Parts: sequence; C-alpha cells; structure tokens
Amino acid sequence: MKNFDTVIIGAGVSGLTVARLLAQAGQRVVVLEARDRVGGRTWTERSGSFTCDRGASWIHGIDDNRLTAVVHDFGMRTVEFTVGSYQPDGRPIAYYDPAGKRLNDGAIREFADDVRNFDLHLAVSIDASEVGSTYLEAIEATLARLVWEPDRAERVREFLLHRSEEQYGVWAGDLDAHGLDDDIVDGDEVVFPDGFDQLSANLAEGIDVRLEHVVTRVARSAGRATVSSNQGEFAASNVVVTVPIGVLKSGTLAFDPPLPEWLTSAISGFEMNSFEKVFLRFPTRFWDKDVYAIRQQGDAGTWWHSWYDLTALDGVPTLLTFAAGPSAIETREWCDDRIVESVLQSLRGLYGERVVQPDQVLVTDWQSDPYSRGSYAYMKPGSTPGDHDLLATPVDGVLHFAGEATWTEDPATVTAALRSGHRAAENILGRKLQFRELADPL
Repeated sequence: MKNFDTVIIGAGVSGLTVARLLAQAGQRVVVLEARDRVGGRTWTERSGSFTCDRGASWIHGIDDNRLTAVVHDFGMRTVEFTVGSYQPDGRPIAYYDPAGKRLNDGAIREFADDVRNFDLHLAVSIDASEVGSTYLEAIEATLARLVWEPDRAERVREFLLHRSEEQYGVWAGDLDAHGLDDDIVDGDEVVFPDGFDQLSANLAEGIDVRLEHVVTRVARSAGRATVSSNQGEFAASNVVVTVPIGVLKSGTLAFDPPLPEWLTSAISGFEMNSFEKVFLRFPTRFWDKDVYAIRQQGDAGTWWHSWYDLTALDGVPTLLTFAAGPSAIETREWCDDRIVESVLQSLRGLYGERVVQPDQVLVTDWQSDPYSRGSYAYMKPGSTPGDHDLLATPVDGVLHFAGEATWTEDPATVTAALRSGHRAAENILGRKLQFRELADPL
C-alpha cells in the first residue's frame, strides 16, 4: 500500500488545484484519475488547425474573477466572446421570427427590453416561490401577473425556456425555481483559441498524477483513509473527492462507512444535465455578417434555436450550437450524421439553398461518459442554493469534496471548480492560501 499525506480523486480543475496548492505547501500528494488524460470536463479537441473545447469553453464574466487572474498568470491566450451566458442582447445577435424573417434593430430592442422587464418580475416570483417549485412555475406565475398579449408572452416564454436549457441543460420544469439564481455575469466573457485544457495541463505540471486509476472504494477511520482502485490501494490522512455528481449518484464509488445522511440528502438534490455541443465547420460562410450569434424564434427553434459564430477564432467559417435539455435527450442515440442533418435543416429555414454541407463536424457525448454522466450539475426542485456549499463540508476531518457542484456563488463553471479546490486545500492546511501561488513552479 502506498502512503501519502493527501489522495485526490479526479484530475479535473478542482482536483489539480487542490493537489498543486498542497504540493506547494510541502505535502506528499497523489491524484488518481480514471481517464487516460487530465482535465476532466475541460477537454480540447485538436485536428489540424481545428481546435475546439468539447467541455468547458468560457469564462463567464472576467471582472473580479479568480480564474481570470490564474489563466493570466499561466500566460493563456483569451479572446472576448460575450454571448455564452444567453442574454437577449449586449452583442450583435441576428434574431429571426417564427416565419424565418430577420428582426430589425427596433424589434430586437423591444424584445430585449421585454426580457429584462420580465426578469425583474421573475425575481419577485422566485423569491415568493414555495420550496419544491420549478423554474417553469415561476415563469408562468410571472406571465400570469403581467397579462401580456399572447405572441409577446410566447416570445419571452420560449426565451426563458431556452435559457434554462442552454444555461443548465435541463427543461425548466425539472429545474428548481432558484436554479438560475447565479445567472449573473460581471464583465465580458472570454474563450480560449488555444484550448481551455491548457489550464489543467499547467496545473498538473510537476504533480504526481496516476492515469487510468479507477477508484472504487474509500474507507475511512479515525484520522486515516484508504482508497482502493483498479491499480492498488493508497492510504492518506486526507482524501479529496472531486468526481462529478453523476458519479457520486451512480453507486460505482463506495464509501465505508457510508456517507452521513445530511450529505447524501444534499447530493440527491442535484442531477447531471443533458448538454452537448455540435461544431460545424464550413467551406464558405453563408450566414449573417458582423454578428456573434443567430437565434430562431417560434416552433422552428424548439431544438436548434441558437448558433454561435466561431469564425474569428481561426478564420475558418464555424458555427456552434447546442443539444440542450430535451433535444439532447431525444438525440442521444442518434448518429452524428442524423444530428447534423437536423441542424442543417433548421439553418435552411433561415438561409435556404445558401446552406452548404460542413467540411468537419464534432458532436460531444458527455451523457454517455462513465466518468461524468453529463456535462454539469443542476438543482432539482426542492434543493436549495446552500446545498452546494453543504456538499463541501468535511466528513470526520478526513473526507473532503470539491468540484463545480460544491460552490454556491457560481456553480457549473470552471471558476467554481477552481475555487472549490482552493477551499478544500485551505480546509486541509488550516490556513489561507493565495490564488497567485498556483502559477508558481513546484
């Protein structure tokens, strides 16, 4: 049996952040990773000149964001791309009405004002909602109070439904009313033309990471724990579990003794979402110029309603859309060709015969990944925002949890993963740590 000060399960951003900070403090640490790579849900695909992030892509709001400072310290290149948070405007967006006609600037302003006005009333509905209420119920309660004419109400309703899907990969009727309380972006958003996985690669530099180590059991006793994997056992004074909620709920990782009821109850309040990316690279550009995104209103946009223009990243005409919530569930068993044809059919409703076949396609499949079982976690009806932090409460002073689902302020983001890992390291060492230390060499 191999002995360490701390064993970390999972080599995603949260796990590597814990490991790096503890190693810098002089601890003997090891990271056990089931996959054959580091990064977890930050995973960049590279094929020739094609670089795209299968998992996390954005920093949503760079102002006063610890992650922004960390990627800067590592020298990672960023490009401003402020549409990832599903706002009604803020950057040029080409909106198309249900008949496929592009809205003029005045109509877009009126619609965006409706959304902002609705959001103010929606916040009141959410604050007044009963425990167990859904985001959909809050939407409908708000519309009932506003008494808007049907078409106006429907355009805003579908926008809010799409926001739930694109932000959390879930139908609004399955999301707690408070599930989007964190939907606030401070400052611009940025993406990584060289790949977001540079972050995990930098964090892992000099760290003892054991790949293809599938952990099956964590046994703890007074001041000690043993971690069992397919490649042996590891003992330590502390264990940090950073696997996604989907893995915790799957039963593939056992705890002995079982986790306390307060913790299992908090875990049960979350679920992994259904959220996949569809990248399409074309030989020529056929869509609107000088816009960041294209959005389709009405029934034609039920599944494929938003396309993001990534051409500026490397000069090749590229659109990104999402299979999110119901569409991701429905298309899960589809082959890539069928998904692409469905997306192209929607684009033909806007651009007709100008739509050409893509040269290159990439469709993600996080739902089928046994080491994530979805893209990220969302709050089921009945859970509370405080349950995020509850997940991170140490057990018996030995067992710690970190990851995007364990951070209340900005869950479901790489920022949350980073900050939760930092918190776990502070809990173990019993003192404050500086984020700027992460970029220091070991």
